[in-house]
Amino acid sequence: MPEITWDSKLYDKQHHFVSDYGADVLQWLAPKRGESILDVGCGTGQLANEIAKSGANVVGTDASASMIATAKENYPDLAFDVVDATQLPYNGVFDAIFSNATFHWIENQEGLTQGLYQSLKKGGRLVAEFGGQGNVQSITEAIATAAKNLGLANQVVTNFWYFPSIGTYTNLLEKHGFEVEQAWLFDRPTRLNGEKGMHTWMQQFAQHAFKNLSSEQAEAIKDLAVEILKPNYFIKGEWFTDYRRLRVKAVKK
Repeated sequence: MPEITWDSKLYDKQHHFVSDYGADVLQWLAPKRGESILDVGCGTGQLANEIAKSGANVVGTDASASMIATAKENYPDLAFDVVDATQLPYNGVFDAIFSNATFHWIENQEGLTQGLYQSLKKGGRLVAEFGGQGNVQSITEAIATAAKNLGLANQVVTNFWYFPSIGTYTNLLEKHGFEVEQAWLFDRPTRLNGEKGMHTWMQQFAQHAFKNLSSEQAEAIKDLAVEILKPNYFIKGEWFTDYRRLRVKAVKK
């Protein structure tokens, strides 16, 4: 995973849409009372709490200590642990694994997928949604264009996400023993909060792009990228992103 410093309070306040949209993925999970369910990349815990309402026993994990601390504050009756998703320490203990908006941050997809498979009981299911092929392409292109126009093209980073096609990702799952039951790649334009929504999005989610730059250089690129995006993505006073999501359901055979 890139070196991201997650501001859990900002995430809860400004980017609540992540968990709001993730609630729809729970329909594919269909949690049942008494099941043991692992939420990988649980963030500040909203969706783990929704799963728990079904009567399932939930364990939420996230690599960010800040996210886990906020999750424990929000939902003190649930179990949360700081765990790297590529080093899941479980062996055949979960009926299901759920994940929302996490897998695209993970570089070691082989380690992640192997850990997911190992963590499930035989017949257990994986339900996940994350960025798919073409996700936020307008933003990465705007950042790259802004960097080039400012003479900083060689210092900006734009290839740190994993946004696979259906074919690439289903092949990965099958390689590790999963049987894929459903896979759906779809456009989901997403509204951001406030007039500075795009700038705030970059600050939270694209900070790794600017790791080689001074704060002044980073701000200059963000400001110019926002202007590049504005004609097409600032609509009637609101910002939108060109999200594309990949949702999958697979079973451990």
